[in-house]
Amino acid sequence: MTRLRWPSWMPIDPYIVLLLGTVGLAALFPAHGTGATVASGASTAAIAFLFFLYGARLSTREALDGLRHWRLHVTVLACTFLVFPALGLAARATVPVLLTQPLYQGLLFLTLVPSTIQSSIAFTSIARGNVPAAICAGSFSSLVGIVITPLLAAVLLGNSGGGFSADSLVKIVLQLLVPFLAGQLLRRWIGPFITRHKKVLGLVDRGSILLVVYTAFSEGMIQGIWHQVSPARLGALLLVEAAVLAVMLVGTWYGGRALGFGRADRIAIQFAGSKKSLAAGLPMASVLFGAHASLAVLPLILFHQMQLMVCAVIAKRRAHDPGIETGDADRGAGTEDAGAAGSGSGSGSGDGGRAGSGNGGAAGTETGDGAEGSAAHPVQGQPQNRVLR
Repeated sequence: MTRLRWPSWMPIDPYIVLLLGTVGLAALFPAHGTGATVASGASTAAIAFLFFLYGARLSTREALDGLRHWRLHVTVLACTFLVFPALGLAARATVPVLLTQPLYQGLLFLTLVPSTIQSSIAFTSIARGNVPAAICAGSFSSLVGIVITPLLAAVLLGNSGGGFSADSLVKIVLQLLVPFLAGQLLRRWIGPFITRHKKVLGLVDRGSILLVVYTAFSEGMIQGIWHQVSPARLGALLLVEAAVLAVMLVGTWYGGRALGFGRADRIAIQFAGSKKSLAAGLPMASVLFGAHASLAVLPLILFHQMQLMVCAVIAKRRAHDPGIETGDADRGAGTEDAGAAGSGSGSGSGDGGRAGSGNGGAAGTETGDGAEGSAAHPVQGQPQNRVLR
């Protein structure tokens, strides 16, 4: 019997289907009264636990070792936290013709979120680029984003962010930063346990994200926010996001060449510098936007699936660039980062999907951050069937 499979050029992430199903569940059966209180408390605990696990998984020593290739990492950070927000601010011109103010706020928040890790690693490997650089760049982005994203949100969104205020910074510190630092401090003792149970904890990660989504969209239903969104507005949002992604993909590729980077480094810059982390963004939005988080995360969910589908196609084509042999690609991936990141640490924000080089790089969502951080080996082969972040 022949198994039905998604086309290789259309990597629909199963976890996105679960996320959409959770949104539908919240629309049909939103949490009310005591149920809403319980769901909110459970969501708060789940977010804190997520960031505790992120801290426990991230190898700070290996990330700092990657500073040897500092120009590349600075370039990726600039794309993530400077160029992306600049595009978000420029998108203000689409209000109110294409986007409503709440949708624009969500789009702007999307541009402030850190980059992914595992999906960047997978696509860089498929395209035969500098995988160690992608590992380090994604780790730096996730680490820096825990501090930079809330600060940028405070400056660029202010009180117009739909519930965002200075108090949100205190929530960020208590609910995100403190658990993350606690995980880092305890990593020496709990690291082996997390490694032994990484699959189970990966399921906990993904379940926690679903709980956060259900709580956020339940609150949105109670507040009646969804009456503000029409199919035409959603179509316009997808159009604007496609334009932002196209600018970032083209800019990172040709900008890398203008800065003097080689092909392998440019691939890492393109994939690490053009993505946004769903796993990091969803919990942050829940803390920053409260009852308005449903509209804030909608642009991020849509952008996430779009970036996976487009980058899967690009990675497959990059792998067949003329004049590129396997040996050359391996040498390209073993640049000065190889010694620093040789162990393949990819902890940070990750996803619960999978990357399959055999089907053209079908990629999964970034939940379960860091669950498979050590699974992507930097110089060897493509990370088949590994959790994407």
